[in-house]
Amino acid sequence: MEEILAEATTEIHPTAVIEDGAGIGRGARIGPYCVIGANVVLGDGCRLHNHVTITGWTTVGRHCEFYPNTVIGAAPQDLKYRGGPTRLTIGDRNVFREQATVHPGTEHGGAHTRIGNDNLFLVGVHVAHDCVVGNHCVLANYVQLGGHVILEDCVTFGGHCGVHHFVTVGKHAMVGGLSPVTQDVPPFMIVVGARGSSPRVRYINRVGLQRCGFSEEQIQAVKVAQMRLFSLSARRSGRPILQTIAEMKADGGLDPNVEYLLDFLIRSFEHGRNGRYLESLRRT
Repeated sequence: MEEILAEATTEIHPTAVIEDGAGIGRGARIGPYCVIGANVVLGDGCRLHNHVTITGWTTVGRHCEFYPNTVIGAAPQDLKYRGGPTRLTIGDRNVFREQATVHPGTEHGGAHTRIGNDNLFLVGVHVAHDCVVGNHCVLANYVQLGGHVILEDCVTFGGHCGVHHFVTVGKHAMVGGLSPVTQDVPPFMIVVGARGSSPRVRYINRVGLQRCGFSEEQIQAVKVAQMRLFSLSARRSGRPILQTIAEMKADGGLDPNVEYLLDFLIRSFEHGRNGRYLESLRRT
């Protein structure tokens, strides 16, 4: 790959505007009417289709692709933002489809928005200030992430979901389309909000886990935990979920993924506010 990049020619359309100070990697292709700000660093092999804007203190990794009318690194939509040089860091091999927007951090919120590797952001997705997105996530059309949201690895969103600020979505979770997400989403689960209701855990994300190489034994362990915690009979029992978690931990011998699930839930329900652990860490 290094040899290929060394021989690749950087292509910049004559109508593109590259401000002095911008760093452009080897083999990048920048299309018509793109605008690259002075404090942007663009990695090797990136492709910008026409009318792409990348601005602010933004660092982009290798082989990312930006489709028309994406705006990356513009000032965050936060009334407390005071114009500081807050940062946006994007990893490798991410794809941003048409009209996707990503904002940098804010001075009071950590000053840094971070996106990992191998993510897909479809049409109209918005990633707000101070968010952290892991690796291998897929956000379908018009998913809107509020500020300070964390997506762990391998999260999948259906289209038109709105995610409340300070929400954490656990790894390998799947959120159904049109769901309003106002609380932390447990890892490994499928969560759906039907007809505008609050989202509920419907089942484990079996297909997603299989695709990520989980064994049938691991999947079965997560399924058993899901039945004890989130099934209809568990909800109708009236037993507090923290009591069930305590009993499961007391039994011992838990699969590491189940252990992670239980710790995630304890953090959200016991230490969080409004079902959002990050709210307990919120700066006023």
